[in-house]
Amino acid sequence: MGKRKAVVTGIGLVSPLGSDRETTFAGLLEGRSGAGPITRFDASGYPVRFACEVKDFWPEERLGTREARRMDLFTQFAVAASEEALADSGLELEKEDLRRVGVILGTGIGGITELEAQKVVTIERGPSRVSPLLVPKMMFNAHTGQVALRFGFQGPNYAVGSACASACHAIGVALRNIQLGEAEVVLTGGSEAAVTTLAVAGFANMKALSRRNDDPTRASRPFDAGRDGFVLGEGAGILVLEEEEHARRRGARIYAEVLGFGATDDAFHITAPDESGEGPARAVRLALKDAGVDPGEVGYVNAHGTSTELNDKMETRVLKKVFGDHARNLWVNSTKSMLGHLLGASGGVEFATTCLSLHRGVFHPTINQETPDPDCDLDSIPNEAREGDIRLAICNSFGFGGTNACLVAGRSA
Repeated sequence: MGKRKAVVTGIGLVSPLGSDRETTFAGLLEGRSGAGPITRFDASGYPVRFACEVKDFWPEERLGTREARRMDLFTQFAVAASEEALADSGLELEKEDLRRVGVILGTGIGGITELEAQKVVTIERGPSRVSPLLVPKMMFNAHTGQVALRFGFQGPNYAVGSACASACHAIGVALRNIQLGEAEVVLTGGSEAAVTTLAVAGFANMKALSRRNDDPTRASRPFDAGRDGFVLGEGAGILVLEEEEHARRRGARIYAEVLGFGATDDAFHITAPDESGEGPARAVRLALKDAGVDPGEVGYVNAHGTSTELNDKMETRVLKKVFGDHARNLWVNSTKSMLGHLLGASGGVEFATTCLSLHRGVFHPTINQETPDPDCDLDSIPNEAREGDIRLAICNSFGFGGTNACLVAGRSA
């Protein structure tokens, strides 16, 4: 019996460009930025006063008033995106063995919105007024638990936390669950809602964020010489991963096959990347080996592409190490140029974008490419979307703690 294969049959997105899949993908192809002044709280006294916030998302309408009030924002995003992904997949849950359906999602921070709100309650009104829902709303696996409750899924269920690589790792773990026969279907990806007082202050004070307060839409500029930090984003990217034969038996539409996964660590610094790129390069090589793919076969890279000085130079170096002369032929874009950095959700949204791009043969631009950086001299699909017949792609995610992850996707035949 051959190795079980995993395919993507459903995609759900909640992002700063739209609270659904098609609005988000259309915005990416148009090259629209989701950045703007922060509206979630008064940021007037902050050194950074803008972010990529989710707009036009009404949780009570999407989830029901009672249910929405029992969830932190990051969980609301995850449940809404899961509903869309399931509907997109065409799965008829009444015909499924729900003991064989899992939920494995990433998040970098979890329920920080609820945590901050209840800390204020503690200070202003006393500990007796803290909500009994604090723990189930802020806990790290609240989103996986709520998705399982909503749909009755009884398979493997847990959260994966590896900072900005969380969702990419979650998808890799979901792939292994299907390959090992532990589940037939896994909802996977990630969710994050960290545009909060404390998170914005923390990232700003460590000098990680762009300071372009007067020009937010031009702030995220991965691979451009004028980049000065990332833009904080939020949202969720959820994929229905399904065992291939299971999907084909029911005649499912397949976006892409998840071919391989690789993961490493730099063991170099808690926040800064190792500029040599050795750790990420090993992750990419491991993913390609796992997929049984020659580097020369890859045509597209959805880059981690944060718009920070160190990451973008390092990632360019990584691609040159792994792909050699073929690196010049790669199309390399950054979804973060428009959505900002969704932290633990970024890999979910970006891998979903990768699968949509392969399936539809169109690849979004990296916007705000104005001044070429000689240290980032690969083809970043600058400023305008591009159509192309590409069969194989990789998606990179790197995170604080030195963690690195890479996924390989192949267009479905």
